[in-house]
Amino acid sequence: MAKGYLIAEAKVADPAAYESYKQLAQAAIAKFGGRYLVRGGAVEVLEGGWSVPRLVVVEFDSVEQAKKFYDSPEYRAARAARQDAASMNMLVVEGLQL
Repeated sequence: MAKGYLIAEAKVADPAAYESYKQLAQAAIAKFGGRYLVRGGAVEVLEGGWSVPRLVVVEFDSVEQAKKFYDSPEYRAARAARQDAASMNMLVVEGLQL
């Protein structure tokens, strides 16, 4: 089975409120077997017109597991906590089966 990778771009407006979201999201990710690969490190654009203030990449055992995380009550609570703290673009990508 191919891994599922959740990729999120966040623009944080209220860093203090965003901390609540991060705590809730981290717990939900762990519950669904996800692990952070990238979490807000320095970003350097090598090509194109990207403007990514904060990037997060989370690995799950499958795309289906990533979707279960996203649709879970735990992550819905995290999204509610994030509502006024940040805007986010998020997608899930199927990894290669090696």
